[in-house]
Amino acid sequence: QVQLVESGGGLVQPGGSLRLSCAASGSTRRFNVMGWWRQTPGNERESVAIMNMFGNTNYLDSVKGRFTASRDDAENTLYLQMNSLKPEDTAVYYCNAKQWPPYNDYWGQGTQVTVSS
Repeated sequence: QVQLVESGGGLVQPGGSLRLSCAASGSTRRFNVMGWWRQTPGNERESVAIMNMFGNTNYLDSVKGRFTASRDDAENTLYLQMNSLKPEDTAVYYCNAKQWPPYNDYWGQGTQVTVSS
């Protein structure tokens, strides 16, 4: 059973930075896609940064130039460096990993990010 455990969330002032981590049980090399998603109350979960197995990453338009996803396969960890944070970045951030074949979709428990003065 794959487990994804996020950490690094918290309260930060506008303009500040946070780095989220997602530690996977076992090797991250087995995942075809890994990424970060976020969700606010009453809204659907949206993709923030999606990385394929070749390291190519697609970002949500509103975070381009501010957020950077990276993966350390030696540490079995996915990261999200978030800079120049804005109040609208406030959300619960989730780590996701997808693997196929056969298709499996894994989620972490989420970590709260609050951007407020």
